[in-house]
Amino acid sequence: MKIAMIGTGYVGLVSGVCLSDFGHEVVCVDSDPRKVEMLTRGEVPIYEPGLDTLMARNVQAGRLSFTGDLAAAVHGADAVFIAVGTPTRRGDGHADLTYVFEAARQVADALDGYAVVVTKSTVPVGTNRKVGEIIAATNPQAEFDVASNPEFLREGAAIDDFMRPDRVVVGVETTRAADVMRDIYRPLSLRDAPIVTTDLESAEMIKYAANAFLATKITFINEIAMLCERTGADVKQVARAIGLDGRIGSKFLHAGPGYGGSCFPKDTSALARIGQDNGVPMRITETVIAVNDHVRRRMIDKILDLCGGSVNGKAIAVLGVTFKPNTDDMREAPSLTIVPALIGAGAQVRVVDPQGRREGEKLLPGVTWLTDPYEAATGADCVTILTEWNEFRGLDLERLAGAMAVPRMADLRNIYDPRDVAAAGFEAYEGVGRGGFSAPAA
Repeated sequence: MKIAMIGTGYVGLVSGVCLSDFGHEVVCVDSDPRKVEMLTRGEVPIYEPGLDTLMARNVQAGRLSFTGDLAAAVHGADAVFIAVGTPTRRGDGHADLTYVFEAARQVADALDGYAVVVTKSTVPVGTNRKVGEIIAATNPQAEFDVASNPEFLREGAAIDDFMRPDRVVVGVETTRAADVMRDIYRPLSLRDAPIVTTDLESAEMIKYAANAFLATKITFINEIAMLCERTGADVKQVARAIGLDGRIGSKFLHAGPGYGGSCFPKDTSALARIGQDNGVPMRITETVIAVNDHVRRRMIDKILDLCGGSVNGKAIAVLGVTFKPNTDDMREAPSLTIVPALIGAGAQVRVVDPQGRREGEKLLPGVTWLTDPYEAATGADCVTILTEWNEFRGLDLERLAGAMAVPRMADLRNIYDPRDVAAAGFEAYEGVGRGGFSAPAA
């Protein structure tokens, strides 16, 4: 099938590359000429393990190409995917649909035969019907159907998620559109991936409900972590035991500095606004948002307490600033709250992150960027782990402690056992929801 993918951001690029690997002819469209040139040269503008190799293979096979000409890409397409950004709108928490609606207008002008216009972007309930209205009003002669096909890609594991999904959700109104979508995803039938076919509104709601639930699990265990610290319980043991319950599951039960990234913050905010607009307040989701904000601020207090109540004039080594490992994504990362607060309190912050520097240099002014965690720790008063990159999981703790002016560790991802940290010569350790130790601050 011939597919046009409008937008080469994270979702659009990963989806376009993977669909081309299914054997479809895919043209990815972007309005930024520099990005198109970069992709045409074979350069990937985001970090996603394996994406560069997969992209190169399909370009070489002639199944994947990039252009800034939307009309040419849409010409003769069986399906046109809209995968543009829907950031949180300033001031009210709603998803900003400006790019989606503008893409719909441009697609309408370019349609020259039947096509299914598929919204891949995360959009509020009712958006796909508005997309259909826009296309019909812009081009009354257009022959088309609309479909909702939300993505469920985890950054750092997006290719595997696309190729081996838990489910594919397709919202359609006609049998013809359902048949096109079934043909697009037919290669997944060999892996028995469930294709859940629903109406448009249900497909839109599924995406928000899924992300809100996962954000709730993260926030729940972070609240339990706070209680564990007061009562002497260990949140890692608690999370493991409750996660073994098949009704609960172990995923997203890792205490830390709060959720971030491109999806959970904006999707929980948007769901809360959808509820308010419809007279059905999403009280659990609203609380999740508030508690997550509190968790981030609490991490700052942890570091300050570990350093004797002040970081003024102290050197802090921060390991990891992306919102999760195996991505370069800094959107809504906890580091964007924690690091500026440390700098504002007078700390000298040194950062090490395998992929975060490109975005981080713009978002975290005033930090010193290094590539070696031991260099960052040399002469430091505290080392803080914010992202659980594999590179930080097996550090030589004795070497790390020996390099520091005052060996203290704020392990905000609970990577290390406090006993191992103490045995390595650290004077103080603070995790999340588990026992730590401290000596009088220097």
